[in-house]
Amino acid sequence: MIEGVMMRVPGAYATAVRTPDKTIVTERHPFISATRQYRWLGLPVLRGIVSLFESMSIGMKTLQFSADHAMPEAGKKKRPVLDKMYDMLTILFSFALALGLFAVLPLWLTTKIFNIEKTALLFNVSAGLFRILFFLLYLFLISMMKDVKRLFEYHGAEHKTVFAFENGKEMTLENIRPYSTFHPRCGTSFLFVTLINAIIMYALIDSVIIFFTGPMTLTVRLFVHLPMIPLVMGVGYEVLKFTSKHMSNPKIGWMTKPGLWLQRITTSRPDDDQIECALTALKTAFDKDWDTYTGKQYVAEAVE
Repeated sequence: MIEGVMMRVPGAYATAVRTPDKTIVTERHPFISATRQYRWLGLPVLRGIVSLFESMSIGMKTLQFSADHAMPEAGKKKRPVLDKMYDMLTILFSFALALGLFAVLPLWLTTKIFNIEKTALLFNVSAGLFRILFFLLYLFLISMMKDVKRLFEYHGAEHKTVFAFENGKEMTLENIRPYSTFHPRCGTSFLFVTLINAIIMYALIDSVIIFFTGPMTLTVRLFVHLPMIPLVMGVGYEVLKFTSKHMSNPKIGWMTKPGLWLQRITTSRPDDDQIECALTALKTAFDKDWDTYTGKQYVAEAVE
């Protein structure tokens, strides 16, 4: 969030934002995932797709809340209709940019540079490496922006706070400070797992299509790959949950390493004010259940 942190716990989520006058404002919303309300939506892979769209929805709402309070002067100039149109156009542009950079461009470059359209595995490994390269460059470039550096510091505060809670520590600044800013269930790890998973899944899908219909053109690949993005992310969700649950197993734990390495870019060491903000978000999210809910329960439900 902008100058803040959002924490999601079983049954609710809350946002805590540091205002220009250095106070913390909070907002809490009860929330039960559709995967809990409808058993069929909680099936493996499908639950990951549902969680993805739920997280996007929550993220946009809490981002707006943080912007309103972290930048109140901008909020005073709001024009409801124009602002809604602007927000919608911004979202559409962001989606188009993401699809162009991480889906269309890698396929186009692989098609134009290499003559490997007939070989599904080589083609998708090449496109996947382009995708990973663009992702790393994107993270590196935005990490140099002043506002994004602040964002990554709050990201680090979130991870430290969650780690302390999961380890059953008394939730004080002194106990939270020593913990790492790298967390295995971070969204950064999820994105990297998805990038790797995309190579494997697209290679398998392309192999089947090539076997029955022959070489695939760029247009055909786009029509096949783009609709499959939610499925790829749903499988990536399951992989992340599995690796998080078996981190202590050296045969599996190594799979979490690349995502943790990436967090050297997407998280930074926070100051005490930022940790306090993350702690406030966590306490606000739990509300009355704070004293009865344990870190052990939290971890169990997170990797369920």
